[in-house]
Amino acid sequence: MSKKIVLLPMDERPCNYHFPKQLFADEEIHIVEPQQLGYKKQGADYNKIQSFLNDECMDAYGLIISMDMLLYGGLVPSRIHHQNEETLVNKLQVVKQLKQKNPSLKIYAFQCIMRCPNYSSADEEPDYYEQYGQQIHDLGEAVNMHQSGIFQGTKISELTKAIPTEYLEDFVSRREINRQMNIQVIDLLNEGYIDGLVIPQDDSKEYGYAAMDRQVIRERIQELGLIDKVLIYPGADEVELTLFARMLNEIKQQCPKVYVKYACEQSKKIIPLYEGFPLDSTVSYHILSAGCQETFSFEQADIILAISAPSSGMEEAEYQPSTNTSYTIDRNLAEFIRFIKMRLTENKVVTIADNAYANGADLSLIQLLNNNYLLQQVAGYAGWNTSANTIGTAIAQAVHYFYYGKSQGQLSFLAERYLEDAGYCAKVRTDVKKHLPEGMNYFDVKEEKGIVSEIVKDNLQQFQQQYLSSISNEIHIIDVKMPWKRMFEVDLSVQWQEKR
Repeated sequence: MSKKIVLLPMDERPCNYHFPKQLFADEEIHIVEPQQLGYKKQGADYNKIQSFLNDECMDAYGLIISMDMLLYGGLVPSRIHHQNEETLVNKLQVVKQLKQKNPSLKIYAFQCIMRCPNYSSADEEPDYYEQYGQQIHDLGEAVNMHQSGIFQGTKISELTKAIPTEYLEDFVSRREINRQMNIQVIDLLNEGYIDGLVIPQDDSKEYGYAAMDRQVIRERIQELGLIDKVLIYPGADEVELTLFARMLNEIKQQCPKVYVKYACEQSKKIIPLYEGFPLDSTVSYHILSAGCQETFSFEQADIILAISAPSSGMEEAEYQPSTNTSYTIDRNLAEFIRFIKMRLTENKVVTIADNAYANGADLSLIQLLNNNYLLQQVAGYAGWNTSANTIGTAIAQAVHYFYYGKSQGQLSFLAERYLEDAGYCAKVRTDVKKHLPEGMNYFDVKEEKGIVSEIVKDNLQQFQQQYLSSISNEIHIIDVKMPWKRMFEVDLSVQWQEKR
């Protein structure tokens, strides 16, 4: 009999709304999610969410719930809302009621620490971030550094004067409310209403507003003795997949052992772009969060997690190939590929976290995988957005493969990752944004389906023939959309069909 898992996604983007079902919905797991959410800055209707949860959780085995969706209506609305703390605390009552009505319901929750990007753009932030975003970020970084004993007094004074008071007060007061809600959710776990909690840090650095919030939250976790139940680490859009992997391990009552293979041992200590943790620390958190156990013997491992990061100075994918020695010399991709091939001959489950670059795959690695006919042999592959997004997605694929092996759904999801992470993120997005039709720009392509989505589809088919030639005949692009009518993400429908 299948287990019913209710999912309240973080927002309506494909990575949050579609990926979990694509990878984990099968004969053993039945996933239910809301039919309607919000749209980017327009939050979802709380009353509809509440009704959905009350209706579906009564007979469910588990619930994976985004607290940002529950409280604010989505991830982006969490950064621009004007709700007071009392209203938000009242919204949390639904979680208590769900557990009271169905005490056996396994609840895994996640809630982001509010980000503070180091650039000026209002695409996902308050309107004033278009003009003052960089200054707000720099002020938070300076304040945090000053607190850490690094003198920043002059810079703090200058930045404070440069930012209109009403904008800074709006930003800081919202942070205070959101941070308090992080603590309220931790208290819910402490009271037994939540079984597991992840607090991911989206788009952060070593110092800044997010780092200061993290410290306050961590102090509360330590005070309550919940270090093993509340995990804080870089990530966001991959967390649902991670928690589905944990839920599956819980159902199977197993804890797969994961061995981490680095293309460069020095990469363990780099701090990836948009993150504030050393890479090896983040990897360990992701393995733990997925309900797995890290092992330092590949012979004893159930899963091999292969990581492609450079030795230092992670770069953006659109500017590859890098000529830096951290990519060209320190990384031994020849040995990396050989290791993968050897483990596959031993029937190990191998998954690749291609985090050499930020915001897209390493095309040289894709070429090697293609030339060695490995694209369809590995259990998983990811190479998108941040290093943490990539790592969590790769681990989730491996956990699913560990139990079910190769399948139509697994191969289709794998093919989609190659086309989206390597094809779109690393190449096609850059090519298309340079030649957008008149009246369009990176943040506004006017429609989900139209001229741009057709151009993207044509470019992806060319990429498929050039970079994925060993599996090109098996991959079929069914549909292409631009879900938020911008260039950053794409919504692909890809199907794997074995050549007869």
